[in-house]
Amino acid sequence: MLKKFVCIICPNGCEISAELEEGKIISVQGAGCQRGQEYVRQELVNPVRNIASSVLLEGGVLPLASVRLSSPVPKSRIFDVMDEIKKAKLTAPVSIGQTVIHNVLGLGSDVVVTKNISAN
Repeated sequence: MLKKFVCIICPNGCEISAELEEGKIISVQGAGCQRGQEYVRQELVNPVRNIASSVLLEGGVLPLASVRLSSPVPKSRIFDVMDEIKKAKLTAPVSIGQTVIHNVLGLGSDVVVTKNISAN
């Protein structure tokens, strides 16, 4: 079975194809660099994604605080993680790197603030 990918690791957007037989990777072709090879292999074995979102912020100069995950989570769990992020609320001030949710859903990734926001 032949699977095709467009690499998202760098701006080159290499078109990469992977040959699979009985669930095993036989070959990966078209990657312009090693990172593209690794990306396709990861996508085939255990696809992961990082999330950037926002959390409600009370008493701040902005109504929302931008957040992201400290490390990628399984693609299949993105919506579950987003449900947890939607429940979160912060009170200003907040600082870059501040943990909003530690080890979200036991997936080994923290939800952290990405922008300093002062109080009103």
